[in-house]
This record gives sequence, structure tokens and C-alpha cells, in this order.
Amino acid sequence: MTKGGAATAGVAAVGLLLAGCNPGGEGVRSEGTAGTTPAPKGAVHTPSPTATARYKKVDAVKLLKDAPKVGPDVKRSLAKPCAADEYPVEVTYASLTGAKAPDVIVNVMTCADSVGIGAYVFRRHEGAPDGYDTVYINEQPSVYAGVNKGDLEVSKQTYATGDKVCCPSGEDVMSYRWADGRFKEHGRPYHTDYSKTTADGSPPDDGTGTEG
Repeated sequence: MTKGGAATAGVAAVGLLLAGCNPGGEGVRSEGTAGTTPAPKGAVHTPSPTATARYKKVDAVKLLKDAPKVGPDVKRSLAKPCAADEYPVEVTYASLTGAKAPDVIVNVMTCADSVGIGAYVFRRHEGAPDGYDTVYINEQPSVYAGVNKGDLEVSKQTYATGDKVCCPSGEDVMSYRWADGRFKEHGRPYHTDYSKTTADGSPPDDGTGTEG
């Protein structure tokens, strides 16, 4: 969640994409985390950054609402905060495109389930109306985006028939690298199948007090 467009975080998922760190010290900065919201279960992690590049904090909600490429469904989800002035938006600042200023990775989630419904990368461009161009957009459900070793990494949790929102069957992950003015697929995508049982062999708790 963000206050006034600032960020907090987390992602669960459903069938409708990451915070990370460049160990090379390219300046990854994530604006907050939400302790009650689970992070993606797969290979996407958030190690502590070793350095923070200079960045200009953005009003992520306004940026999304004003961006022509952001879809109407996502804009409608930001029509009002989830509670008080808290919006379901997470912002990460990182160097992905080689621009002088850090790029802005924005993830949008649902209020009720914290399901990722939009993942975006904004690149600083003084000639753009709000000073940023939308250079990556993914509005498939359960999407979450971040940075891993200097590349954009996008994950999407997968669901089999009968899976609950809390308990996807797996996750697909794809990496992208900036080249020739756009993000291109880099390396091969990979898939992880999640275990459906806990350490004691029982089904995972879906948070409702019943086993699923």
C-alpha cells in the first residue's frame, strides 16, 4: 500500500508480477513493505541493496492515472484508496534502461486480495507530459515486476483447477533486458511448481481457518 502515492508492498496472486537488488550496486530502492502481505513464493527475492542511486520520489498513483498506456480497469481500481489514504501500489527505483535517473517500477494490486493486476516501468523523459515514458506494461492478473541482477524480472503465479487465491500451483518467471530502446526477453523463462503441503504434510492454511 502507499500513502498518497508512496509505496508499500506485497503480492499474493490469482489467475486474472518483484522487488530485487542489483548486487553490482546500481541503486535499487524499494519504497516500503507491508508485513501482513506475503511476497511471491518463487525465485524472486529482495536482498538488501548495497547502494542507493539518487532518485526522485514520484506520486505513483498520479503517474498511473495520467499515463495513457495504463488500462482503464487499473485506473478504475485506483479511483479511491483501499482504506484512509492507502493505495495498493508498490514502487521500486532501479537502473534498468541506462537513463541518467533511476527508472520507476510500479506494481498495482487489488485491495481485497493483494493480487497483482498491473506491472509497469517508467523511464525518465523530460519531454513527456509527466516527465516519464511508460516503457513496460503488463496487465495480466497475478503479475509482479522487479529487478534482478540489473534486469527486469516479471513473474506470474499459475493456478490449476480448484486452486484458491491463496494457494497457486506454481509460478512462471521471465527476464527482460533493455536494448535498442525497449525491453527484450533475456535468457529462458522458467517455471516453479509449488508444494501443496506444509512440513507436517497438511494442506497450507489459506488464512480462513480451514485447510485447503
